[in-house]
Amino acid sequence: MKSNIQLKYSNYVAFRHFHGCAVNNLGLTLSQRIDIEKGLAENKSFAEIARMISKDPSTISKEVRRHAQVKERPDSRYTNPPCVNRKSCKLSCLCNENCGNLCKLCRKTGMRCIDVCPDYQTAECEKLTKPPYVCNGCGKKAHCLMPRKFYSSKYANDCYRDTLVSSREGINQTPESIQKLNDLLTPLLKGKHQSIAHVYATHAEEMGCSRRTLYTYIDMGVFDVRNIDLRRAVRYKKRRKPTAASSKDRTYRQGHNFEDFQKYIQRHPDAPIVEMDCVEGASGDNRALLTMVFRNCNLMLIFLLENQDQECVSEVFVWLETMLGQKAFKRLFPVILTDGGSEFADREDLEHFCDGKQSTTVYYCDPYCFWQKGAIEKNHEYIRYILPKGTSFKNLTGGQVRAMMNHINNEKRDSLNGHSPYELSLLLLDNELHKQLGLEYIHPDEVNISSSVIK
Repeated sequence: MKSNIQLKYSNYVAFRHFHGCAVNNLGLTLSQRIDIEKGLAENKSFAEIARMISKDPSTISKEVRRHAQVKERPDSRYTNPPCVNRKSCKLSCLCNENCGNLCKLCRKTGMRCIDVCPDYQTAECEKLTKPPYVCNGCGKKAHCLMPRKFYSSKYANDCYRDTLVSSREGINQTPESIQKLNDLLTPLLKGKHQSIAHVYATHAEEMGCSRRTLYTYIDMGVFDVRNIDLRRAVRYKKRRKPTAASSKDRTYRQGHNFEDFQKYIQRHPDAPIVEMDCVEGASGDNRALLTMVFRNCNLMLIFLLENQDQECVSEVFVWLETMLGQKAFKRLFPVILTDGGSEFADREDLEHFCDGKQSTTVYYCDPYCFWQKGAIEKNHEYIRYILPKGTSFKNLTGGQVRAMMNHINNEKRDSLNGHSPYELSLLLLDNELHKQLGLEYIHPDEVNISSSVIK
């Protein structure tokens, strides 16, 4: 059974087809406008033109009236258009010469009523007040002295295209709403260096526009925030081409290369993966940051190393074993994927607890293939927002590193469907990790991804 709405629409379609009109809401095309212009020149009625192009007669009427343009005569400087008072006019001597002649009969060169008479009113053709509203098909149009109107298909189509473009230009906001958006975005984007994704995830209802619109407004300079205040206003460096492998010992990688890692993932598709890497400080600075990222939730752990060497990395593993216990450690870190840095070369030590039991399995990415552990490389961008490249780590404290870690983990992200790594980690990871490492919740408006978070 059809619903009432469907029946009404079916009747409407039948009615329109009975009268020779197509059911569509599309605008007129250039070819249809050319047909309208031809129809007007042939003195066809709006109904005849409508049947010819399958449109409603009211559409033709609106189109002609909307785009009819007044066309000036080529000799308008010399021709005197008729006045509405021309039959009863008795004015004379408007040229200040006591000639005694009626001005409307004056034949002096350059004398036109329209230029000298204060009561002059141009007469308009009565035919222009009713269909077809234009002079396209009028037989007197070549010699008529009254203002003439014509419909041009090219002019009408150009006006239509201009309207389409102009209707999408400008700002579809009131000054009050723009000020409200500016007050919301400026302290978060410029002051705390949050991302638009994070801000939109927590304030979408207050904004009343899409994220794409926000980027457009920022690019137009509507707010106090500028493109330079956004994180991605910089370009990536050009990737280095892989070079020949060095001659240093790589026996520790045998059976633990990225190819072996892929085979392991095929056998254990549900295995939790942790990516590991180091972030270096300024040149000559021995200190470094050891980072670990859980792929399933993007939570990042950050540890401050006194030296970027195997011993300091091993100390972090021993500390995690002690604080979490062996069972929790094996559950959280079953597989670790890292690069071939010298600080990770002692694989046997990393893969075993202090009592010699197997703790985890470490795999290594191929040389110069940092995208193989893309999750941690992406997370390093957040660290660089707070500690730009070339910043010294000499004065960093454990409290500052923990604060930085918490702010990064509490930013909401598109890749997590508008959630933060911290929120997902509460569901997917052993919460003993949060307790022992001081992982805490931070209110979305307080998240700060700038250098001020460690000051």
